Amino acid sequence: MSSSSSGEFCPRCGDPVEPRAEPLPGDPSGRQATLCDACYFADFDLVDAPETLDVRICPRCGAVHRGERWVDVGAEDYTDVAVEATREALGVHVDAREVSWLVDPEQVDENTIAMHCHFTGIVRETAVEADHDVRVRFSRETCGRCSRIAGDYYAAVVQVRGDDRTPTDAEVAGAVGIAESYVDERADAGDRDAFVSEIDEHADGVDIKLSETGLGRAVADRIRRRFGGSVSDSETLVTEDEDGNEAYRVTYAVRLPPYPAGTVIQPADDDPVLVRSARGNLKGQYLTTGERYEADREDGLAPEARRLGHADDAGEATVVTVEDEHAVQVLDPETYEATTAARPSYFDPEADTVPVLRSRAGLHVLPEDVDDLGGA
Repeated sequence: MSSSSSGEFCPRCGDPVEPRAEPLPGDPSGRQATLCDACYFADFDLVDAPETLDVRICPRCGAVHRGERWVDVGAEDYTDVAVEATREALGVHVDAREVSWLVDPEQVDENTIAMHCHFTGIVRETAVEADHDVRVRFSRETCGRCSRIAGDYYAAVVQVRGDDRTPTDAEVAGAVGIAESYVDERADAGDRDAFVSEIDEHADGVDIKLSETGLGRAVADRIRRRFGGSVSDSETLVTEDEDGNEAYRVTYAVRLPPYPAGTVIQPADDDPVLVRSARGNLKGQYLTTGERYEADREDGLAPEARRLGHADDAGEATVVTVEDEHAVQVLDPETYEATTAARPSYFDPEADTVPVLRSRAGLHVLPEDVDDLGGA
């Protein structure tokens, strides 16, 4: 037998093996590297692919079961799921590079898609091809999340109420929006157990039922930070699981402040005030002078005061004349009579119209940004 210039022979067939160029990253080593091309490709499989794949999919939300959990894949149809399942099941030979594949899905029946796959790659500087058919079979199974939703499951309730008043429509809508936005945020972060079970609006406010106690606490805190007030919680024993562990349902009671932002009040022995903040202690602005108002710390959010109205009830009044540095005359939007009102510092003497509020204490000129306070 003649020898090769390199002195190397194929350990399987004994044929001489030509010396190879500098190995590329991923090239075979050891015994595999010394095989001749004929012997190497005799046992070579470019791709390792299963003949069948079984995929569990939730018919309600389209989630796919992978490993030990359900995964939201966002697929538009089962073909997309079949392509991804096939891709994940493939094993490409370690010696191959520049591997690509084409797939031609065939809908066999309602629950089966045949994936006709064609692969190409480079091995030992040789172009190689391979064809594989993978049969993807679907079974429908409701995921745990959808089962709980269908069963009206909830672990927490956020109750939004007003302190000695009914929450405004803006507050109710804002609280619901906060809950839905936060749940969407958690779901986008991969928390499949995060969902709103029920929203019950009624005369006293709104009850928001949530799937997790942590969601309830987070939503309640966000509502309090948005509108002010306080949060308290209480637990109710619901049941025991199969291991004897007690399961509780938690109620988070959000008590909105008595005077939300946008409310016009008259503190005891004082001038009317437009409330601007109901966080911490009450803060606002005098409607007579425009100066800053802040309730005493011991009074907090509920100083002794009478409620005169709300910025949502304001109307537009025509400015008749500026009487002096303390008074302005406007046309009452209800009676159309010229009426004198206090001239606060925020009043613009060049304005043709101003927002005003009529109350038992008279007619009050409001600041131009008053519309921003109604849902604050």
